[in-house]
Amino acid sequence: MPIYQFEAMDATGQEIRDEIDAANEEEAQTTIRQMGYFVTKISVKKQAAAGPAGKSGRKRGFAIGGAKTKHICAFTRQLSILQDAGLPILRSLKILENNQKPGKLKNALMDVCEEIEGGATLSEAMSKSPKVFSRLYVNMIKAGEAGGALETILQRLADFLERAESLKRKVKGALIYPVIVVLVATLILTFIMLFIVPTFETMFEEFGLTLPAPTLLLIAMSNYISGYWFLLIAMPICLLITVKLMRKFRHGRMGFDMFIIKVPIFGSLIEKNILARTTRTLGTLIASGVPILEAINITRETSGNAMFERMFTRVNDSIREGEVISKPLAEFSVLGFHPMALVFWALFGSFPGWVLMSIALTAKGTKLDDGTMVETLTMMGTYAVIGGGVLAALWGFTKVKSRVVDDLVVNMVDVGEETGELDTMLYKVADTYDEEVRTMTDGLTALMEPLMIVFLGLAVGFIVISLFMPLVELITGLT
Repeated sequence: MPIYQFEAMDATGQEIRDEIDAANEEEAQTTIRQMGYFVTKISVKKQAAAGPAGKSGRKRGFAIGGAKTKHICAFTRQLSILQDAGLPILRSLKILENNQKPGKLKNALMDVCEEIEGGATLSEAMSKSPKVFSRLYVNMIKAGEAGGALETILQRLADFLERAESLKRKVKGALIYPVIVVLVATLILTFIMLFIVPTFETMFEEFGLTLPAPTLLLIAMSNYISGYWFLLIAMPICLLITVKLMRKFRHGRMGFDMFIIKVPIFGSLIEKNILARTTRTLGTLIASGVPILEAINITRETSGNAMFERMFTRVNDSIREGEVISKPLAEFSVLGFHPMALVFWALFGSFPGWVLMSIALTAKGTKLDDGTMVETLTMMGTYAVIGGGVLAALWGFTKVKSRVVDDLVVNMVDVGEETGELDTMLYKVADTYDEEVRTMTDGLTALMEPLMIVFLGLAVGFIVISLFMPLVELITGLT
């Protein structure tokens, strides 16, 4: 039988603190009232010894990482409905916890229920599970508790999470088609290089033909893929690991994040997606009653980009000095110069050249090395590395004075501050950028199909011409 700790007032107004054994909380309150006391606070006494299953003895399922966003969205919406119906928060949480499948969210809800039974508030209990309930989530709950409008805050939080998840699904869904097309095209070209081209190479050797430059290049590429296929897998993996390691350092992360939001085509999509997310986050926090400085700090942590983090940090410092948001937002949103960003631009531009040079190095010393092809490929690769790297670095240098927050956002924030409707204006900005992200995603998806057709046509055309040029020469010689 659980032990309940309670605080109560007697008939003289004196405060009483004691413990009582009861089957449940209702029975405990009834017994205390029969003793002539008025209950002011009651909770289950925390047990000093807890088994491995947890304080309550309930078994927790094994789970790795955090909870899925869609599960948190559904939980928040259901909790807002239960609170709107007037159910006690602990009962609502237990109902939802019983309906959850075993996993991280269910385990977290068990912990939250136990913390609340021990006298903690909902925000305090949720803060003990940071892998499930983010700082943004906890602070909004805290603001709702302070303002006595928890059900309203939960509705806003559910709306926010659902819109963010919807945009994420939209972008992922739009990328499925081009990824499948690229994968199929890669498999087709790989099959041609591994099985078709070597057959023609053997035939050309038997006839002793002098092969033209395009055919030599095609055979060199085929040999490269068949002999060094592991490099095609290792190079992207090594590149990804290198970028991740460089992003572990402050300057490396800043340089890469500056580079990635200005990459042609996809950079603009990433930048607008971050703007939509950050403005909606800030607007939701302000509408929920979170203090402006705390709201900006939370928005900074959820931006996911070092450039935006730096901007929000400086905006926060300016607000502490008495400035409004719009002025530092315009001033500190300029990209600026960063040497590591130029390094990433140079690597980006020189990548095709390195591929050409690797093909030339693998062909050197083989039967394809006729004294001209390898030398030509090496020279072309060197020029491509130097020229591509320099041109890409110059392109990145032209972006130094560009801004990540345009005049639309600054003007809307300025109007919101003047009218006292900052949260409404931030919502409008977020809606605008959400729509732009959807439009750009649909446009890129529609553009990928003709681009892939053109690429496949050029690739297959190059292969056909390279293989038929020696055949035409052979047929002409036989005739």
